[in-house]
This record gives sequence, C-alpha cells and structure tokens, in this order.
Amino acid sequence: MGDEQILERIKRMIAEEHELRASGEPGNAARVRALEEELDVCWDLLRQRRAAREYGVNPGEAHARPADEVERYRQ
Repeated sequence: MGDEQILERIKRMIAEEHELRASGEPGNAARVRALEEELDVCWDLLRQRRAAREYGVNPGEAHARPADEVERYRQ
C-alpha cells in the first residue's frame, strides 16, 4: 500500500468517525474506538514510510504494527 492509498484510507475513516460522532448514538462507541485504533495504525505506517524515505530506505519495507503496540506509544 502506497502513501496515497494510506492517506485515502485515513480520509475515509475520519469521515466515518465524524458521521458516527455527529449521530450521537451511544451504540457507535465501539466502532468509533475501533476507528481511532485503525487511524493510529495508519498514521504510524505513514510515518514509518516517510522516515524510511528520508533515510534512503525502501518505504515498501515498512509494515503496519499491531494496534496494541501502536496504542502503547501514548503511555
């Protein structure tokens, strides 16, 4: 998956997240949380790809890390 594809996926997830939050339905909480985690994974992958490119490494070698690993960065 290339940068443009990752960014497009991020845009779609953000749009869905905004729709769910705007609806105000409490049943959407689990999906919103899942979207937040997916977004963190995508942003992490994009940062990895950009860093690899900056340091002359093939960005295709970057890989999506598991959500629980990415989420622990916040702690």
